[in-house]
Amino acid sequence: MREVQAKTLILGPYHNYNVYRGCTHGCIYCDSRSSCYEIEPPFEDIIVKVNAPALAAAELAKKKTKIVCRSGSMCDPYMPIEEKLELSRRVLEVILKYGHGASFLTKNALALRDLDLFEAIAKNACAVASFTITTTDDELARRIEPSASPPSERLKALSAFAERGIVTGVWMTPVLPWITASEENIRAVVAACAEARVKYIVGTTATTMRDGSREHFYARLDEEFPGLRRQYEQRYGTSYVCKSPGSDHLWDVFTTACDAAGIAWREADIARFFTIRERHPQMSLFDEM
Repeated sequence: MREVQAKTLILGPYHNYNVYRGCTHGCIYCDSRSSCYEIEPPFEDIIVKVNAPALAAAELAKKKTKIVCRSGSMCDPYMPIEEKLELSRRVLEVILKYGHGASFLTKNALALRDLDLFEAIAKNACAVASFTITTTDDELARRIEPSASPPSERLKALSAFAERGIVTGVWMTPVLPWITASEENIRAVVAACAEARVKYIVGTTATTMRDGSREHFYARLDEEFPGLRRQYEQRYGTSYVCKSPGSDHLWDVFTTACDAAGIAWREADIARFFTIRERHPQMSLFDEM
């Protein structure tokens, strides 16, 4: 663990923030390992922005309009180190104090610890709880996401958030060719999400590889799926986007299953869950009392 004093926290048009850099979940496909992000190796030696709560307070106090602060776009806000440091929780307390919205994306059921804060945020703003679910098979997940919570625990956490009225979502990304890229897997993920009362799924039928992440991915394929690396090298070479065989058909399977379950998958429909105004509309004078 390396402690740093960051200069800024909440960045970009989507108000993303990360209190940590690097990760210990060990996912074989992790894009954040890519060289372009310039996270100093080793990737598992976590960089901790110890002043994140103070930065959040300074930045959010200046906002004239309410925003939705999003964590987890780069590095997981609920990796095991968070249980001790509680930096993600302290930033959420600041978000609640200033009346802004909050969203997270994680693979760790530790997020349930902060259910009370998300419930409080949801009363006056936007609160969205999102988990990555690439498969419902706990054993397969252990091979591709070795130190993350099993999918069964993530789904239970999603159900718990939904029971408290929090908008919940799933990122079914990436889909790994010859590993999770099957009709059976996609249908199983959507069905599990429907049972957990998930509102939306961000889906894909591909994975991505760049310099830095590709080398790690191939090394882990050699360990967990001997012989599969050759298929990847022959089909994709150095391509960034690696579409699964039968990609168009798999996408149809995904969208059809989501529509049947009443789960949003279109970008415009998902975006509505992140809009504070639409989640708490002003009553019309003509609304029935």
